[in-house]
Amino acid sequence: MPDHVEFPRPLRLLRTISWSLIESAGLPIGALALGAWLYGRDAGLIAGLAATWLVALIRKVATGSVPSLLTITAVVLATGQLWIYLLQFPLANLVMSFLFARTARGPHPLVARLAAEVVALRQPSRHHPGLHRFFQGATWLWAGIFLLLTAGLAVLMVTEPLQAFMVASTVITVALTVAGIAISAVWFGAVLRRSGLRIRFATS
Repeated sequence: MPDHVEFPRPLRLLRTISWSLIESAGLPIGALALGAWLYGRDAGLIAGLAATWLVALIRKVATGSVPSLLTITAVVLATGQLWIYLLQFPLANLVMSFLFARTARGPHPLVARLAAEVVALRQPSRHHPGLHRFFQGATWLWAGIFLLLTAGLAVLMVTEPLQAFMVASTVITVALTVAGIAISAVWFGAVLRRSGLRIRFATS
């Protein structure tokens, strides 16, 4: 049988992705929004950070590990300094760029870990250098995207008023994220074809 990469069955894949996003982003961001709505921005940041570390603690106790996406969320909220609100945006992206870059050359690039945790991707049992190089390259790609966001948001922070900064930073972040996902997906498909790998959905 040809080697393959394996995804869960479509409905299970949807549940896996949904729960991962709820656990790693939905709960912390929901707590942040609720706290900010009830008691103001500072309380919202504290509530979001508290929710993040509570979920991380529960996961650590229950499974012995903390999802990478949850770690990233914790970094984003933890860098939301209460005394200088705007600095959190470029600083959070700079920290995430570092997190991606520091794993890119190693045996466990962060994109591979996120693929396993967020979409439950199972790689072939036999090592495929091309697939590993893709995950390393994709990790460098996302490190570069976050570094580019850092530079762009830093410039906007000192040149634009608050309202314009918030709108522009949202548009730029969404655009670069969508572009990164699209590039990664096309790149992944090309690597699978060159490596002779097939996509298979799990039978259970």
